[in-house]
Amino acid sequence: MDGLRQRFERLLEQRNLATEALEVLEAKTGVDKRYLAAGATTLLSLYLLFGYGASLLCNLIGFVYPAYASIKAIESPSKEDDTVWLTYWVVYSLFGLAEFFSDLLLSWFPFYYVGKCAFLLFCMIPGPWNGAHMLYHRVIRPLFLKHHEAVDSVVTDLSGRALDVAAGITRDVLQTLARSRAFVTSAAPLPSEPTIGKVSVTHLQKDK
Repeated sequence: MDGLRQRFERLLEQRNLATEALEVLEAKTGVDKRYLAAGATTLLSLYLLFGYGASLLCNLIGFVYPAYASIKAIESPSKEDDTVWLTYWVVYSLFGLAEFFSDLLLSWFPFYYVGKCAFLLFCMIPGPWNGAHMLYHRVIRPLFLKHHEAVDSVVTDLSGRALDVAAGITRDVLQTLARSRAFVTSAAPLPSEPTIGKVSVTHLQKDK
């Protein structure tokens, strides 16, 4: 229990958007930021359990702050934070892909959104306990190194086939347009002969 408490306090000492907001609230209210963080976590958990729009809130938590932190990482001269958030987005995308196939089943469980939110927070916390870093190096990276050549071959083959299909469709469309244009041109009526005072040029030539 003491280890969890110490880890929680170390997280509050990190410099990020959430801890800065807690420091501002602590200065205005006089309440210790540890209690503010615990209260916010409790309210968030209760809302995810019983509140309306829990799915939207969970997705916002997993997307908005990481997007903001990623922009800051891009603008910073250091490359270390770039790696941190690229790793997060790799894990987030694979998690979203897995969730797409299991969401209809798992979303009926009462603690689903609480667990999902806790998992996303676990993946974005700074320090050695960063979940995205752990999952990437223990699960994703070994699988990638083992199968990436086969995946690259499949992707290259599919890309070549897709280009061939697109070229064939484009050629067929152009040929169809050319035939349609030729048909319209051949079916167009010939221009009428000029008339002089409602008398055609042909009649005038016959009269002569």
